[in-house]
Amino acid sequence: MQRVAMVTGGTRGIGRAICERLKADGFKVAAGYSGNEEAAQACARELGVMVVKGNVGQFDDCARAVASVEAELGPVDVLVNNAGITRDGFFHKMTPQQWYEVIRVNMDSVFNMTRQVIEGMRERGYGRIVNISSINGQKGQVGQTNYSAAKAGMIGFTKALALENAKKGITVNCIAPGYIDTEMVASVPQNVLDQIIGQIPVGRLGRGDEIADMVSFLAGERAGYVTGATLSLNGGQYMVG
Repeated sequence: MQRVAMVTGGTRGIGRAICERLKADGFKVAAGYSGNEEAAQACARELGVMVVKGNVGQFDDCARAVASVEAELGPVDVLVNNAGITRDGFFHKMTPQQWYEVIRVNMDSVFNMTRQVIEGMRERGYGRIVNISSINGQKGQVGQTNYSAAKAGMIGFTKALALENAKKGITVNCIAPGYIDTEMVASVPQNVLDQIIGQIPVGRLGRGDEIADMVSFLAGERAGYVTGATLSLNGGQYMVG
């Protein structure tokens, strides 16, 4: 049986790498996106996946997006909550907008999307949910109280949901990447990026396909005994940070 996977923030960066890998694994794949039409159409054309537009920070948008995926591809068996943004700044200068935007897109989205698929997964007795957190949700980061709070919240969400659904054939796991060679990281000033790389024991940024490899395992049939886990892929940075 060909299973259906949906990846939020799936048309660029880590999300696109995940979509490419799951497609290669034989899944029917839907990639969610919010605004970059050019990247979305390139993803659909080059990877042969469905793309679906919506704001993951809005519950009704998520309901519409999942409904359209299920109408075209079938029930969602695998959900990868990957969408995320940053609005960095020191907390004593942070605006309410900077705080709420990050919490809404990075944390509320996990509820908004997972809530759409969890009942169907429970009824069918099968599901795989993979949440993409961050090393900064584990150790914190200067200028990212909003982002770190949201990514840490994903880890707690993962553990609780895993406990609730373990007997229903549903696994819920979390991946906490370190610094990955994506557009988001590329926007960091070079002198700052050099400092970051200098703190990574393996001496380089991670790659999107390395994250995708781990998602591939967690999304597969053989990962049924792994649930509630947070897997750190950071080149050893967490140990020295």
